[in-house]
Amino acid sequence: MADEVGKTLTMLEKLENYILDEDLWISIGGHAIKIIFIIVLAAVVVRIGKMVIRRVFGFKLKGPLRKDTRREQTLLRLLENVLSYVVYFSAIIAVLSEFTIDLKGILAGAGVLGLAVGFGAQSLVKDVISGFFIIFEDQFSVGDHVKIGTAEGEVEEIGLRTTKIKSFTGELTILPNGSIAQVVNYSVKNSLAIVDVTIPFELGIEKVEKLITAYLTEMGKHDEDLISAPRLVGAHDFTDTAVIERILAETKPMRQYEVTRKISIELKQYLEQQGVEIPYPTLVTKLNEA
Repeated sequence: MADEVGKTLTMLEKLENYILDEDLWISIGGHAIKIIFIIVLAAVVVRIGKMVIRRVFGFKLKGPLRKDTRREQTLLRLLENVLSYVVYFSAIIAVLSEFTIDLKGILAGAGVLGLAVGFGAQSLVKDVISGFFIIFEDQFSVGDHVKIGTAEGEVEEIGLRTTKIKSFTGELTILPNGSIAQVVNYSVKNSLAIVDVTIPFELGIEKVEKLITAYLTEMGKHDEDLISAPRLVGAHDFTDTAVIERILAETKPMRQYEVTRKISIELKQYLEQQGVEIPYPTLVTKLNEA
C-alpha cells in the first residue's frame, strides 16, 4: 500500500514539474505566437492580394483596351478564389509543421488515400474540368442572365466546382458544374422587343401606320436601350373589326422587356395626342326593364 502511494506521489511530482517547466511554456508560447502569426499573415496576404487583383482589373476595365467586361468579372472572381485556396492551404501546411508533424508521411498517405477514393471523387473531378471549360470557352460569365435546367437568373459566381445563379425573386441556386449540360445565355446577343398594336378599321390603317412610323423614328434617336430605330413590320393578323400591326425593336441584351413597356405606353399617349384613340375592351351591362 505504501509503495502504491509512493508511486502515485512520484507521478504527481513529475506531472507538477512537467506542468511548471519554464522551458515547456516558453516553447508552447513560441509555437502559439508562430501559429497566430501564420494565420494573421495568411489573412493579410489574401486581403492584399484581392485588393491588388481588383486594382489591376479596375485599371483594365477603365482602360481603352476593354473588350469583354463579363469575362473579366468572371476571371476576377476566379482569381480571388484561387488565391484564397493557395494561401490558406500553405498556411495549414505551415501550422502543421509547427506541431512537428511529418508532412512527408501525410502527403504520402494522402496519395494512397487519393487512389482509394479516386473512384468516389469522379463527380468532383468532373465538376472541376467542366468549370475550367465553362470559363475557358466563355460559355457564360458573372452578371449574365442564363437559364440552366429549371434555374433561371443572373450568374452571381462561377467557381471551378460550382456555379451560383440568383433568380429574379432572390433565390440562390448552386449548381455543380458537372451537371450543366445545356445553357441558354440571354446576355451575349442583342434582344428583340415585340409589340402588337390593334388598329380598328374605322380609324384608317394608313393614317395610323404613318403616325406609328413617325413615333418610332423619333424614339430611335434618343433611347439608349435601342440598337437601331424600331420598325413597323406591318399587318401581323386580322380580326373581324381590326388589324394587328407588329413592331420590332432590336435592343441591348435583356432590355427588351423595358423597351416593350415603353413603346406600349408612349405610343398610346402619342396617338392620343394626335387625335387617334386606340380602343380597349369594355363590358356593357344592360338591365331589362320590367
